[in-house]
Amino acid sequence: MKKFKIIVLLGLLCSFLAFATIGCEKEGPLEKAGKKVDETVDSAKEAVDK
Repeated sequence: MKKFKIIVLLGLLCSFLAFATIGCEKEGPLEKAGKKVDETVDSAKEAVDK
């Protein structure tokens, strides 16, 4: 019974990792917007430092 639980858990872990890597391939619109916000904040910090 322990072996069965371990096999099921390993299967779930592998499927989760597979879906996680597939889902991270393309950059969505929210990720693009987040990067633009990060760039804006960084440039604002540089302007304040000067």
